[in-house]
Amino acid sequence: MMSRILLVYATILLSGQFLYAQDANLLIQKVRAKMEQVNSYEADGIMKTNVSFLKVPETQIKIYYKKPDKLKIKNEKGISLVPKSFLGISLNSLLKGNFTALNSGTDQANGKNLRIIKLIPSDDNSPVVLSTLYIDVSNLLIIKAKITTRENGTYDMDMDYGKYTNYALPDKIICTFNTKDYKLPKGITLDYDDGSKKDTGKSQAYTKGKVEIDYSFYAINKAISDNIF
Repeated sequence: MMSRILLVYATILLSGQFLYAQDANLLIQKVRAKMEQVNSYEADGIMKTNVSFLKVPETQIKIYYKKPDKLKIKNEKGISLVPKSFLGISLNSLLKGNFTALNSGTDQANGKNLRIIKLIPSDDNSPVVLSTLYIDVSNLLIIKAKITTRENGTYDMDMDYGKYTNYALPDKIICTFNTKDYKLPKGITLDYDDGSKKDTGKSQAYTKGKVEIDYSFYAINKAISDNIF
């Protein structure tokens, strides 16, 4: 009799865990479906770059996106000074392919209840090792993401939404990353601190860099030539 009770208990427990895992996958599918409304966009914005060894002025930029994974950032000088990993800015790439979705609890931000979902890619060669997403369930929006990549370190993304919430397109994105993983595009020369300056004891403050983009306008689902990319 006791063995039967234990068997029933184990079956209920395993069923609950299975349903919980299904729930995580269902939530990711809903978030992805909302993003899939956007086939392409052209956006205007202002980019602020805060990296200790670079002096980069605030600049006007244009961002182009086209399914499935084409993305281009152009500033007024025709160059883009963002970490390579920041090209995942559309967030769409995080939800592509096969992965295991794991529930990792809950959190709160700005009075909203967030679900924490970890995504582990099934492909051993995936450039992303682990993604931790903080999802506003009521609006199906990714509010925060912590991305660990195979070659470009770990970076954090924070998103604010407003006018384009229905398309899951943010009004603002802040990307924080390790400056040691920051790679300048080839052929670009800037006012650069090569580390030869005397250490003032503030080196710990220079381990993080930040790129902030404030969007002013999106043209959604307009035709964009592949030549842009």
